[in-house]
Amino acid sequence: MTASERAAQLVRIAAEAAGDKLADDILAYDVSEQLVITDAFVLCSAPSDRQVRAIVDEVEKRLREEAGARPVRREGEREGRWILLDYADIIVHIQHEEDRMFYALERLWKDCPALELPESVTAQRTRAVGSPSD
Repeated sequence: MTASERAAQLVRIAAEAAGDKLADDILAYDVSEQLVITDAFVLCSAPSDRQVRAIVDEVEKRLREEAGARPVRREGEREGRWILLDYADIIVHIQHEEDRMFYALERLWKDCPALELPESVTAQRTRAVGSPSD
């Protein structure tokens, strides 16, 4: 079993929204073989609590406007360091960069296939890492 087309659509929208708010290291995994509760995880991080909240707001706005999706559950909002948005088909983890390094969710899900993200998101990631200049 692989992630549904609906999940892939939500992943693309969430990743683009996070990228528009300058989220760092945006990744997505197809976890449908490992979990029955969701098809995909989107992971991203930011250097401040304020930026984490801005990313959350943009992801929610875009998923609602572009896909008619609303989270069935939200967690971590009070602390603002790791906010989880559960859309049933996908779960979006937006973490403060310190928490992301500590919990290392990528390590837990490394055996799951990565989902392809829009070029605009992967291009931003390349720019953030730095590419050789001419």
